[in-house]
Amino acid sequence: MRILGQVAFLLLLGCICCQNNRNAKSGGKSSKKTGNQNQSGDVAQSPPEDDTHPAPGRAAAESGREAAAAGRAAAQQTDEMRLHHLRNTQVTCNDGTAAGFYLKEFRGSRRWLLFLEGGWCCYNKETCDSRYQNIPRLMSSSGWPQTKRGSGILSSQAEENPHWHNANIVFIPYCSSDVWSGTGPAPTPPRPRQADYTFMGSLIIREVINDLVPKGIKQAKVVMLTGTSAGGTGVLLNIEKVASQLELLGAETQVRGLVDSGWFLESKQQRSPDCPETVSCSPEDAIKKGLRLWNGAVPDKCRQLYKRGEEWQCFFGHKLYATLTSPVFVVQWLFDEEQLRVENIYLGGQSLSEQQWLYMQNLGKEFKNSLRDVTAVFAPSCLSHTLITKSNWMNFQVKGTTLPRALQCWDRSLQDANRNNRTTAKGCPFHLVDTCQWPQCNPTCPALVDQATQQELTLLQMLVAMGLDLQRLGLSPQGNAGSLASMVSNGG
Repeated sequence: MRILGQVAFLLLLGCICCQNNRNAKSGGKSSKKTGNQNQSGDVAQSPPEDDTHPAPGRAAAESGREAAAAGRAAAQQTDEMRLHHLRNTQVTCNDGTAAGFYLKEFRGSRRWLLFLEGGWCCYNKETCDSRYQNIPRLMSSSGWPQTKRGSGILSSQAEENPHWHNANIVFIPYCSSDVWSGTGPAPTPPRPRQADYTFMGSLIIREVINDLVPKGIKQAKVVMLTGTSAGGTGVLLNIEKVASQLELLGAETQVRGLVDSGWFLESKQQRSPDCPETVSCSPEDAIKKGLRLWNGAVPDKCRQLYKRGEEWQCFFGHKLYATLTSPVFVVQWLFDEEQLRVENIYLGGQSLSEQQWLYMQNLGKEFKNSLRDVTAVFAPSCLSHTLITKSNWMNFQVKGTTLPRALQCWDRSLQDANRNNRTTAKGCPFHLVDTCQWPQCNPTCPALVDQATQQELTLLQMLVAMGLDLQRLGLSPQGNAGSLASMVSNGG
């Protein structure tokens, strides 16, 4: 009996221990679940404090681990990028506030996507003061949120971003107003005395990469520097520097560029070179003025092609591209809205002259000619600006191929080139330029929208609303099957 009593006691003790272990596990699961449910908007909330009171040191360690785990889980689920300020506090935004970047890590991935934000530039005190007053986030980090969500190629959702969702994604906000070319105050000649701002766009990119070394960028197999609009031009200006920097850091990685809507053409209008306001200044004159203010840098190989004072030409992709050694993919709407605004053409605006309509028709041809020697390109015949960060970027096609598919084909070709396989995969194209001649003749183009009524319009409806006489221009909707009207109704 005594032995049976001892056995019974041991069994009872074992049951109590098992029950305590189950309760502990259940509490852990409940805590994690609660942490995920408490998310609000883009910002993940910390898990609630536990009601129990373990030892202070142990409690702090466990709380830190749980918070970090909850933060990582929330980031994975919410497509969230978190703000990091640069460790080098000497490299700043225009107003001296800390520059930085947003990062979403994908553990175990050896692919990195670095994105440069766009937003044109300012080139003297007047235009910079106006910019600072109207769009302060492009000159200062003081109002930046702690988190950002990515869309398009910056999304970490496979449904939206099938080939780059599992990369480490870095969003670099634009706060230098220098088309990512600035290298700080110029020693000689001195900067204009009226300058109250600092321009360090190129240095910001350098410092972001330095700060990513502890995160694993030295182990990367592929680093893709990408950007939209002025950020796309920034890719062209900085890709060789990025490749050299990573090589000096000891990284064995292939650096690539993806340029979206940053392939600008020179203006056709004759204007005063003084251009006191941004809207009255051609891109060439703005860059000429800005280069001195920014102490702007251009790639060495391109700079050597032009005499002193002509370095501004290296800001134009069709002049810079041939000097680059890193592979670059160009995404460009053939009727880019920002290029049209350079010529004072505003879709949905008050009026459109016949001369402006002729310019629009020729613009597509000029873009096509400038892209002829580009190896990898996606150029739809549409009226729009920027593409890769649109959440519906998979909808647009050229010759039946989407941009994500074309990027995948380009990626495959670069891998094959590294293996000395020079044959292009059949049915996997990445030089895609629309052959139809008119704006909106591609059936997948983004819809045109009347700014006043927010209703969708066909191109012809918009031209009529802007005062064009379609019959006078030979654009009658009653034309034959080969007319513009037919092309637009079939494609717009």
